Formats: sequence, C-alpha cells, structure tokens
Amino acid sequence: METEHRVSTLELFFDLVFVFTITQLTVLLADDLSLRGAGQVVLIFTVLFWMYGGYAHLTNQVPPDRTVRRVLLMLAMGAFMVCALAVPTAFGAGGIAFGLGYLLVVLVHSALFTQAHGRGVLWFALPNALCALSVTAAGFFDGLPAWGLWMLALLLQFVTPVVVQRVAASGTAGAGEAEGSPGGQGAEEPERTVGDQLGGMNAAHLVERHGLLLIIVFGESVIAIGIGVGALPLSLGIAGGAFLALAIASAMWWMYFVRDEGRAEEVFAQTPPERRFKLAMVAYYYAFLPMLLGIAVFAAGVKKTIGHLGEHLHTGPAVALAGGVALYLAGDLAFRAALGIGPVRYRAAALLLALATIPVGTGRSGAGQLVALACVLVAALVAEGRRSPAGAARGTAAEPVTGSG
Repeated sequence: METEHRVSTLELFFDLVFVFTITQLTVLLADDLSLRGAGQVVLIFTVLFWMYGGYAHLTNQVPPDRTVRRVLLMLAMGAFMVCALAVPTAFGAGGIAFGLGYLLVVLVHSALFTQAHGRGVLWFALPNALCALSVTAAGFFDGLPAWGLWMLALLLQFVTPVVVQRVAASGTAGAGEAEGSPGGQGAEEPERTVGDQLGGMNAAHLVERHGLLLIIVFGESVIAIGIGVGALPLSLGIAGGAFLALAIASAMWWMYFVRDEGRAEEVFAQTPPERRFKLAMVAYYYAFLPMLLGIAVFAAGVKKTIGHLGEHLHTGPAVALAGGVALYLAGDLAFRAALGIGPVRYRAAALLLALATIPVGTGRSGAGQLVALACVLVAALVAEGRRSPAGAARGTAAEPVTGSG
C-alpha cells in the first residue's frame, strides 16, 4: 500500500504563481482574438505547462520537506513569475526576458532532481535546457524565425518523453545519491535507474495536484466575469449574464470533480508503478492541455461578451465562448479515454452542440449563446447521471487504456 503523500501548501503556492501565466494568456487572447493570437497562446502555454508538469512530477518524488528544496522551489516560482510578466510580449520585446526566466525554471528543476537522482536526470534535463535556449533565441527574432524556434521547442518537448521511456525500458542507470549529499544523509544509496525515477509516482498526490491546478484555473474564469463587467452599472442583464457564465464554469467543474477525479485516482492506484509515467503523460499532460486552454479561451470569450450581452457578437468572442467549452470537452474526452472512464458519448455530443452555438452568438446575442451553452452542458450531465448514477456515485473505473500496454 502506498504511503500517504498529499500536496503541500508550498506546492499550492507554486501553483498560484503558475496560474498567473494563464491569467496573462487570457488577457493576450482577449486583446487579439485571431488565429495569430490563438497560435501564440497555444505555443506559450504548451511550453510552460510542460515544465509545470515537470515540477508536479518532481515534488511527487522529491517533496519540498527540506530547506534547500523549499528555497529552490521558491526560486523557480520567481522564474515563473518573470515568464508570466513577459507573456504579453513574448513574441516581441519581452521574448528574451521570457526565455531567460524559462531557462532558470529548467535549471532549478534539474538541480532539484539531481539532488535525489544523480546524473540520470540528464536524459530529460538536457532536452529541457535545449528547449529553453530555443525559446530564448526566439526573442532575438521576429516573424517566421521566431515562430520556427518556438516550434522547435515544442518538438523537443514531445520527443523527450519518448526518449526517456526507451532509456527507462533499457534499464540505463543513473548515479545514486552520493555519500554526504543533501539527500543521502551521509550514507551511500544504491544506484537508481531512470525507470526508478519514472516509476513510483504517488497516485493520490498526482491526482490531487492536478485537481488543485484545475480549480485555480477555474477561478480565472470567475475573475474574467468581474474584469468584463469593469465599471459598467450592475443591471439585471449583466447580473444574469454573470450568472450564466458561472453556471457554465460550474458545469465544467462538475464534469471533472464530481464524475472523474475520484475514478482517476482509483485507476492510477491500480496501475503498476512502471506504467504510471506513460499514463500520467497522456492523462495529465496531453489531455489536460486542451482542458486548461479551454477554460482560458472561454474566460477570454466571457471577458469580451459580458458587456455586450444584448448585441450580436463578433465572430471572435462567439468562437471563444463555444470553442473554449468544446476544447475543454475534447480534453476531457481524451482524459476519459486514457483512463478507461465512460460513458463518453454524451460529452462528445455536447462538444458538437457547443460548437453549434456560434451562430446563436453571432446571429442573435451573447446572452442567447450563454443560455445555449449552459443548456448543452447541463443536459449532458443529466443524461450521464440517468445513464449510470450508481457508477458516478461510487467512482467505479475501468482499466486504463493507455496504462495497459
């Protein structure tokens, strides 16, 4: 049985700082609701979330329970803050500052992992450093060269887990904690392989950490309501629009936290340790990316819509509202597929119906589109509850699709 390992307050503090980057991305997208703006948001967030996942994996195995680890984690928080402040100009004047902040994030991550696992960290530390250098180099260029360097950083990120998993499977060893090292307590530890480093992930901590991140990001959608209202007088219409936006966010919350989170923990607890890294990559990186981005995109749509509820929406805000919900649902479907959680057909139908609300916003009003989106999500939840109320209550989970191979 696994030992109890819950998320610490310092990790939650770290997450609050990281989520500021998502706040900045929401602002960036709201100011430029175009394909170019959306492309920048996707590139920046994908790069940042890769290292957030690296820190979640790090503290899962190397808890911040010593002074050195706490100080280094705080240093990484400062580096993430620099990245967040540079987000609005990451493809312009702030590109170099963003890259240097990101490089510091990577170096601190590598240093913390080295403290516990020795030279085996080089298999992912070097690609991470190259990724950070690519992003930093992009700050010296404009246009296609900058976009190309950002794409190179993404390529390095997607290749790294494949390389690391193959090294782990081959049993390549890394050095253990050296005698007298901070983690060694004066006694030499046996060598740990890369496979040891990838395995042994604590299921409860992994699920709780990402759940806390998701709930903080949902807070961003609530903040967007207030920002969108601004100094406007609080009329009955605006209060109703705020209520609808909150209802949509609440329905998305319900889908994960009431229906999926407990079942996800059961699946990870039942998955052999050596398979958890691969399953975590699919469920909490590749699937979580669109879920988190979806919330940010929806928040940008709310910010642009809340003051124009009775008007025909421009295409950008209407697409942001529907596309944000659809993106979240797409990630949630991928999450469920990875863990073998069902049913999925109601959420797949909700995804398509969410996209179908775009003409409601552009042809009728922003309020009409918010009503339509709320109805779609609530109907999906009701249909799901009637289909398997007992399974939803118990948190029963099937065998994970990805973790079985």
